[in-house]
Amino acid sequence: MLIRRSKPAAQTEVRSIVVAGRQLRVAVRGGDGTRVPLLLFNGIGASLDLLQPFVDALDPSLEVIRFDVPGVGGSPLPVRPYRFTGLCRLAAQLLTTLGYGPVDVLGISWGGGVAQHFAVTARRRCRRLVLVSTATGAIMVPARPAVLVRMITPRRYLDPGHLQRVAPALYGGTARDDPEWVAAMMHAHSRVGSPRGYLYQLLAGTGWTSLPFLPLLRQPTLILSGDDDPLIPLANARLLRAGIPHSRLHIYHGGHLSLVTEAADLAPVVDRFLTAADPAAIPDHPARA
Repeated sequence: MLIRRSKPAAQTEVRSIVVAGRQLRVAVRGGDGTRVPLLLFNGIGASLDLLQPFVDALDPSLEVIRFDVPGVGGSPLPVRPYRFTGLCRLAAQLLTTLGYGPVDVLGISWGGGVAQHFAVTARRRCRRLVLVSTATGAIMVPARPAVLVRMITPRRYLDPGHLQRVAPALYGGTARDDPEWVAAMMHAHSRVGSPRGYLYQLLAGTGWTSLPFLPLLRQPTLILSGDDDPLIPLANARLLRAGIPHSRLHIYHGGHLSLVTEAADLAPVVDRFLTAADPAAIPDHPARA
């Protein structure tokens, strides 16, 4: 079991542990013990390393937990496919193994779907919820077919040249202006899992939608969305805002990867929400010219 708060703040320990019979690669950044820890759910195909710039930009007092889902990064491929329910159960078991009680939860893109499911199925473990560049699953405002077809395979994680070519149309924001830098950053900060692990992630969310249970999400929720996100159009954030009772919407100028590429701008937004005495008092934030 991980011994918490025994290291200086902002120091990260990365290791493999066994949770419910499965080996998982886990990273825990120490905090100062004064705040509710933050659990992160990453996007499809991405290892925990990709969110390092965001973690580094968060207040060092905040303890942050990340893990590679089965078949991604440093977590071995599972024997069979899984669903969001099984993954959320595994995440709850991970928290128990590490000695945590309630946490705040942030999910980005595919991980935003997992985070919504976790918040409703393990509500006692989730104090506040942050949803970034995500949607309601199978029933949503879809991206254009030309964008969606590029998500079928993990090629962008395997081939930097291919990622550089498709990044502008796929991610928008900074990727339009500097696709070479975005491709280099993504390949420097992420470990690639197996193609079958990527397929299992696709299957996990097949047919899933959060629309029926959005009103059941009772946690204070911050929704972050870019005004130039080809993969998850902004209308999906507005749909989440309308469906989740205690939610706030923050629209930023940027694309799908801004939590990483503009971490210095968005990490303080997340921090303010997590530390607010009354999250309901935080106003919606429309993008400004």
